[in-house]
Amino acid sequence: MSELPDSESRPPANADGYDDRYLAGIVCFNRGEYFEAHEVWEDLWMDCPSADRRFYQSLIQAAVSLYHWGNGNRAGSDRLFHSGKRYMQPYLPRYHGLDVAKFWADVEKTFADAHHRPMITLDPAPTRWPDVSEVHHE
Repeated sequence: MSELPDSESRPPANADGYDDRYLAGIVCFNRGEYFEAHEVWEDLWMDCPSADRRFYQSLIQAAVSLYHWGNGNRAGSDRLFHSGKRYMQPYLPRYHGLDVAKFWADVEKTFADAHHRPMITLDPAPTRWPDVSEVHHE
């Protein structure tokens, strides 16, 4: 993996420094709309600096893992969970406001507790969240 980007080489961001597509994917993810989160983040993944690609790929894989889990595809879910978690290791402990270890522990908890829904929080929290329909056009 190439060196992690400094703030000057990151994708275009809102006033908080977060890309609206990153935030829109989080909105979908936190609603339990994992397929939609994957779609939004995939747009960002195709357009991000190379140093961010594995980070966004990991988020995509986490979302698709949860989507597969919800549809009974345990083998696909497990494979994507483990590869996504591995891809995000270089971004520990925190990247783009995400506590990496907490995120993966929260996703993993879903596999043991069907009523648990993982939630992404960022630190610092954005001052505004984008409208998903304005960021992602299907």
